[in-house]
Amino acid sequence: MLNQNIKENTKEAHQTLEGVVVRQLKAVRSDADYAEVLKNFYAYFNAVEKAIAPFITSDVLPDYAERRNSSYIKADIEELGGNINDLPTTTAPAVSNTLEALSALYVLEGSIMGGPYIVQMLNKYGVMKGTSFFSGYGENTGKMWSTFVDVLNKHGEGPDSQKRAIEVANETFARFGDVFRSVTAE
Repeated sequence: MLNQNIKENTKEAHQTLEGVVVRQLKAVRSDADYAEVLKNFYAYFNAVEKAIAPFITSDVLPDYAERRNSSYIKADIEELGGNINDLPTTTAPAVSNTLEALSALYVLEGSIMGGPYIVQMLNKYGVMKGTSFFSGYGENTGKMWSTFVDVLNKHGEGPDSQKRAIEVANETFARFGDVFRSVTAE
């Protein structure tokens, strides 16, 4: 199953990204701090969404229009009193077909699974609004993930295609981490 191969072969990139993101989230002490962190998410998700848009249609992923996307992040930023001006520079992974697009989307969709923990962490730091993005699909999260994984696995059945899918997922994790590291370095 492709999803398992991606999970196993991106573990290091995933953990590296998670460490960088969690450090920034732990530094949040106000709505303004949180809005600044969300700008990283918005900039990157928006860039990846544009890169995969030509390849992910409703024929590929029937519920794609109902999935969480960067518009949720923008709404959260605005709810916190921020805006999407002065976004960090981002580079989306190179995507040239449906399987590569689904592999990049794997990283974005997978971020939903940790969302409830992020909301709890933010609440502990006094941030009580601007969490619609991290709230994911609520009670439908498992179902939405399962639907996505089924589509990913259907498109990545061959061993040659799996190698490239794993490369794209690793690149997606790495470039997402670059956004957070570039902000930290400033």
